[in-house]
Amino acid sequence: MEGATGVIHPGDVRPRDDEWFRFRHLFTADVNATALGLLDAGADVLVNEAHASMRNLVLEELDDRVPMLSGRHKRLGMMEGIDREDIDGVAFVGYHAAAGEQGILAHTYLANSITQVRLDGVIASEGRLNAALAAEYGVPVIMVTGDDKTCDDARGYAPEAELVAVKTYISRYAAVCLPPAQTFALQREAATRAAAQLGRRQPMTAAHRIEIDFDAVQLADATAIIPTVEQLGPRTVGYDAPTMTEAMTTFKIVCAIAAGAVEVSYG
Repeated sequence: MEGATGVIHPGDVRPRDDEWFRFRHLFTADVNATALGLLDAGADVLVNEAHASMRNLVLEELDDRVPMLSGRHKRLGMMEGIDREDIDGVAFVGYHAAAGEQGILAHTYLANSITQVRLDGVIASEGRLNAALAAEYGVPVIMVTGDDKTCDDARGYAPEAELVAVKTYISRYAAVCLPPAQTFALQREAATRAAAQLGRRQPMTAAHRIEIDFDAVQLADATAIIPTVEQLGPRTVGYDAPTMTEAMTTFKIVCAIAAGAVEVSYG
């Protein structure tokens, strides 16, 4: 949701904050625009909600032809459904840049506690992590939307994807935002073009290494108790996994334990 039209502030995306009630409608419009563009091209669409509580989109504002997979505790989380045999492509809507990088509300999974994630030695946004998981199932990333920094990031992990910048980065909490009518049209048109890339690829199964830097030492201490996770420094942990699916399963566990070890005032 951080990459949705108009969003610039934490209060815009925290469920049940005053501004969230407004921006969930703009977020829904972005998703609907993408879905409509794919439908225009003759594709079928499944929406997987992936922000925070995963209960942000307004179902009744989606096109009647669009089912939505909503709610938490999904095995593959943000990418639930990617392992279905009828999935021929994935669009990342409302995405954002990586933790420690420039971008509106930039982070990787945990808003502040994680300062950087590296996948096989490369700084990893949620987009890069999710693209690697999609590749394991032979599913191409056909479209990415967010701010301009998100689009720059996507060029590194999905060079053939259609990219839509709905706003231009000024600071982590400021952007030049395009009006909703413009972003709706841009996303719908891009999605129609992106449909030309639909089609399964050869699955890319490989071992992966993930390293995570935290902003506080106890988060590394706490997560290093996970089997296979090694403490590499006072604020850093890392691990190897035989597949990206297992890498992301472990990453979710790391994030859950780290979130539970955060102290309100001191991090």
